Amino acid sequence: MPSSAAFPIEGGCACRAVRYRLESGPLFVHCCHCRWCQRESGASFALNALIEADRVVALADEPEVVLTPSHSGKGQKIARCPTCRVAVWSHYAGAGDAIRFVRVGTLDEPDRLAPDIHIFASSKQPWVVLPAGVPVVPGFYRWQEYWPPDSQQRARALRAGR
Repeated sequence: MPSSAAFPIEGGCACRAVRYRLESGPLFVHCCHCRWCQRESGASFALNALIEADRVVALADEPEVVLTPSHSGKGQKIARCPTCRVAVWSHYAGAGDAIRFVRVGTLDEPDRLAPDIHIFASSKQPWVVLPAGVPVVPGFYRWQEYWPPDSQQRARALRAGR
């Protein structure tokens, strides 16, 4: 994960109507290889930076939140630009509205947030080669086993504030 000196960073949709700024580094960055993310993104995986919603500041128009189905059956809320329809982040039922799963590809400098973990690797495309040194799990994982201590502390603070 990049140092806190690398933040804030900005991002937004393709037409630039929706713009946002991440005020700090994310809690953790998932590279999800599940079939659901493959279908939804139209790509081989989804790359999401998990961050507290109050650390994402709107700089322009607010996205439109669209409730969509999810593999869990609980649905997810996808925040999309109302003009170009690009997804900029999601809220999953398990994390609620307190954590945004920001689409790393919508950052102005997406290469600054590499994955901290590869999840649902059991369904990754066979030609995707995963880098050495990054944890790989066949499905989901227990965040307490992988997140750095400062991210775990931030997550506990979120839970306590509910």
